Amino acid sequence: MTTALAARPRTSPLDRTTAMRLAATEYDRIAALLGGLAPQDWDRPTSCPEWDVRALATHVLGMAEMSASMREGLRQARAAQARGGVFIDELTAVQVEERAGMTPAAIVARFAEVAPRAVKGRRRVPGVVRGRRMPGTQRVNGRDEAWTLGFLNDVIMTRDPWMHRTDLAQATGMPLVLTAAHDGVLVDDVVREWFERLGRPVTVRLTGPAGGTWGEGGPELELDAVEFCRALAGRRTAPLDTEVPF
Repeated sequence: MTTALAARPRTSPLDRTTAMRLAATEYDRIAALLGGLAPQDWDRPTSCPEWDVRALATHVLGMAEMSASMREGLRQARAAQARGGVFIDELTAVQVEERAGMTPAAIVARFAEVAPRAVKGRRRVPGVVRGRRMPGTQRVNGRDEAWTLGFLNDVIMTRDPWMHRTDLAQATGMPLVLTAAHDGVLVDDVVREWFERLGRPVTVRLTGPAGGTWGEGGPELELDAVEFCRALAGRRTAPLDTEVPF
């Protein structure tokens, strides 16, 4: 990534209709997966250090509640800032700790209730706000970069539950529902950003319902589409040492 590119706040490449369709579908799939968990699944470890299935689910719920209500979003942000430290780490800690007393049944019911409002909340964010630069910077591939609020709202806030859905499926053995119309679009966006960050020729062939072929020339990579994205998200070593934020 060039210095000039890094200096410009990253914007969402997705049109709003597509972004909000992806958000709605992803929340629906998270709700279905959580609703299908067995009692013994909630204590299983996940790929996220220090989080079992229950803790991961409360984080996903907390993020949805943050999107559903501006007041709740501001409250969570202030609580995280008051703790000091890296903001995103403190935010997720607040979300998990505040919901530590919820039963699995309560988590499932609350997520099903709040998910539609989270989509509405994200859809209501006006263009003038989405175009604003987020406070601070994000550390990606050893560089500090700026994001617009639109990139956070339209892209990251859907990538995050999608990645955690893969974590939940892997941890519990639950089926991971994948379709080209939904997951394929998410993967395509991730791969295109990865190419941009990589900045050199490579051919990528990803298998599975969300897969496809990108690029031409250079090294050839062939992986499962979900595992490729999990590697880019830091679940293992990223291909060609280039990550993409989730």
